This record gives sequence, structure tokens and C-alpha cells, in this order.
Amino acid sequence: MPGIPTPRRLFASVHQRRTRTVEDSRMPLTEHLRELRNRIAVALLGFAVAAVVCFIFEPHIFNWLKAPYCDLPASKRFSPDGAASTNCTLYFFGILDAFTIRLKISMIAAAVVSSPVWLYQLWSFITPGLHRHERRWSLTFVGISLILFATGAVFAYLTLSTGLSLLLGFGGNGLVSVLDGNKYLSYVQAMLLIFGLSFEVPLLVTMLNLAGVVTTARLRSWRRAEIFLVFVFAAVVTPSQDPFTMLALGLPMVLLYEVALIVGWINDRRKARRGDDSPYADLGDDETSPLDYDDAPLRAAGAARPTESTPASPVGAGTAATAPGVDPSHLDIT
Repeated sequence: MPGIPTPRRLFASVHQRRTRTVEDSRMPLTEHLRELRNRIAVALLGFAVAAVVCFIFEPHIFNWLKAPYCDLPASKRFSPDGAASTNCTLYFFGILDAFTIRLKISMIAAAVVSSPVWLYQLWSFITPGLHRHERRWSLTFVGISLILFATGAVFAYLTLSTGLSLLLGFGGNGLVSVLDGNKYLSYVQAMLLIFGLSFEVPLLVTMLNLAGVVTTARLRSWRRAEIFLVFVFAAVVTPSQDPFTMLALGLPMVLLYEVALIVGWINDRRKARRGDDSPYADLGDDETSPLDYDDAPLRAAGAARPTESTPASPVGAGTAATAPGVDPSHLDIT
């Protein structure tokens, strides 16, 4: 049927489409919508294929997600075989929970596995409207953001076992955990997502500094308040809200923030060496310029003065001073 983006048509359109330029960003709205539809269709197709593959390998992914809980001592995990058993089992309490758990794991894994496909489609849709230097900077920031997100997710996974041991250890000898598999996976998913997104905050600070919105000197003057707010943020957003998880999130964020300040300091020094010849350079960041600011003296001071080889024309009765290269006969003097 015409108009339906079948896999064959999508495959052909991807290989036959030329490289888009800035001129393509000026095409009509209908063309933009058609382009967006094709990009979304390709991204969904890649996600669907990845979801099927991840559903097949779901038991291995589930064992990897369950490993932090299984690393806990056997005395902190309920087992029908007794406290000395080495079995590690999560439980479900609904009829459809087993299927929804497998589906949730497959969808999360598919979003990660298919990320190169949908990120490429997103980048291909945005990049025609950017200039060459903007593409270079944006591509750099996209790559760094992916690295920071992956670093945060890995750091969260490594701290899951210690956090669970601390939280489940409050039960003592009289309480044993019987964890619902659905709730446990929701907790793990929230931890990975929160840590990954929180590690992006220093990159946002760096982008604001490079854009000239805020200077490093101003950020350093707010350092104490910013460090305090970082730990408040870590205490609020973590699902468990225990002291260990708060420190595990807050300390790396403070360290990355200091790295962002170093990058901003280097950028500010580069701007200072380049100089600013603007007539408003003497004004502070929080100082407004007057509406009747006259920069004529500054421009006159930088203008070329007459030399000996080009004497200035005398000004007197019946004469007029003319600029070099102007014929006085063409002037209408009354």
C-alpha cells in the first residue's frame, strides 16, 4: 500500500538518501514531518528487533541484574531450604507478574542495545539545521554524555550490593527479606537511571560556561552552597535514601563538578587571552549598560589620524573639509 513505511522501503530510503545539508532544513513542513516519520519508524524497528533478541536472552540478563542481591549473605535472604542454603530466589505474587517481569527486562535491555540506532536517527534529523562548528561541538557533547551516563550506571551497579546489605541488615535476626521481583527490578532500574542522569550535571555546567552564561569565578563563589545542594539532591532522588547511597552519588558528583570547574577555568583564561574590544567590556556581569551609552570617543580614538603625506584640508569661507579621495567639485556648497 502507498505511504506505509514497510521495512523494504525504509531500508531502500536509508541507502538511497543523500547526505543532508543546511539547505535541507529549509524544506516545507510536510517534508520535515515525513522525514521525522521515517526516522521514528526506523528507530522503532530497531528497538523491536532488539526487544525480540533480548527477550530470548532474558534469563542471562535477569541473572546479571539479580547478582547484587545474590551477593548478600544467605542469612539476609529468605530460602525455603533454610538459612544455610546458597539458592538465590526472587518471588512474584501476581498471575501476570512473571510475564511482566520478563517483558520489563527485555524492554530495558532493548533500549540500551538499540541506542546506536535511535541516537543515529535523532542525530541525522537534527544535524542538517546545524553549521559545521555546531555539529562538531554537539557531537562531542553527545559522545561525552553517553560516556558519563554509562559511567554512572556502572557505578550504581557496583554499589547496589553494599546498599542492599545495609538496608536489609536493619532487620537483624528476627526479620528475613522476601523480595518481590517486580519491586526489586524497579529499584535497580531507578538506581541505574538516577546515577546515569546525575553524572550529566557537570556536563551541563560546562556547556553553560562555554556558552558564556556563567563564569568560573561566579561558580567558585557559590561552591559551598553548591556542594550542600548536591548532597541534598542525592539524598532526595535516591530510591533507598540511605546514607551510603547518598554518599555514593554525592561524592562522584562533587568530583565531576570540580573537573567541570577546571574546564571552565581553562575556557575563561582562553577568552581573557583573546581579549574583548567591546565598549561594554568594563561592565560587570550583573551591571546593565546605559541606553544612551556613547562609544563615539572610543571609535574616534581608534580611527586613523591624517599623516604628513595626506594633509588635512583647510576649512574656511567658501571651502569645505573633504575626506581623502573625494572630489570637492562634486559637493554642493551654498
